[in-house]
Amino acid sequence: MSKQRATNTGGLDASFASDNVAGVSPEILAALGRDNDAAALPYGDDPLSAELTDWAKDEFGSQAEIYPVFNGTGANVVSLQAMLPRWGAAICAAGAHVNNDEGAAPERVGAVKLLPRAVTDGTLTPADIEAELGAVGFVHAAQPLAVTLTQSTEVGTLYSVEEITALAEAAHRHGIGVHIDGARLSNAAAALGTGLGELTAGAGVDVVSLGGTKNGALAAEAVVVINPQRVTGTAFIRKYSMQLASKQRFIAAQLLELFSTGLWRKNAAGANAQAAALGAGLSALEGVRLSAEPVVNAVFPEVPQEVAARIQSRYLVHTWDTAPSGNPVLRLMCSWQTTGEQVQALLDCARGR
Repeated sequence: MSKQRATNTGGLDASFASDNVAGVSPEILAALGRDNDAAALPYGDDPLSAELTDWAKDEFGSQAEIYPVFNGTGANVVSLQAMLPRWGAAICAAGAHVNNDEGAAPERVGAVKLLPRAVTDGTLTPADIEAELGAVGFVHAAQPLAVTLTQSTEVGTLYSVEEITALAEAAHRHGIGVHIDGARLSNAAAALGTGLGELTAGAGVDVVSLGGTKNGALAAEAVVVINPQRVTGTAFIRKYSMQLASKQRFIAAQLLELFSTGLWRKNAAGANAQAAALGAGLSALEGVRLSAEPVVNAVFPEVPQEVAARIQSRYLVHTWDTAPSGNPVLRLMCSWQTTGEQVQALLDCARGR
């Protein structure tokens, strides 16, 4: 098995390649074990799923509905289908995961038209919504009826509560629903010092793709409908989109352990802290420049070619971009499992030790 793992990464250490490389939190494994003893009804008619619904209502409001799904792509595709009529379209950042990294699933599976906007820091603004309003009422154009925000963004930036509130107010004035792709919502809330509900429902968001896998779960995400008036047929859409689990209790068990105990904040804060330490260590090296101070679990350093070569000779690390200087910009991701020793080892490698 170890030989196969080495082959899969080309013999490189994958610790900083993604937060998806991390294992499953021991607490979640223990929860799965605890809930593996007795029979339970399938498809969400089990006590754990009912308990998860109660948690969602406590966190996101009394109208909230929660639909566990297998993965983040499924959560996004189900969410946007439920929010949009067949003639509708979703405004998104051009660099958003939903636009670039879901294998055309929104278009091919969900029949969702995306309206990508060029942005500088990964975040949309009310002006981006206003810019798409020229299509409203024009029969030859898909109608902008949803906006999807990525929190945290693909470039490690954040929407503040105030920024989301302003976006939601602008969207709702024009009958546009607001969705958050929250694959890393936990990292964002930990960085901002907010609760999950405060960062979403409290800011006017209608639907959330609630991520668990990147923060310690095995294969557990959810669609959270905060405002049921903004969606139609979510349960049916989840089924025909192949995201309804027969043994849903095992997804519910993971989400409950992660979100009802505070484990989400512990894991996310740990990942964010390691990224901050990694960023500080790299920025102290000659010739290294950070695109921005890390606020979540992503670090984007512009490094000299020789430093990049040293790091990439030992680590599976993606080259994200090329800076105006011609130097590569790397993407380094920390996870709930990242240790200080791992961070120090990468810094030593960057120094040529």
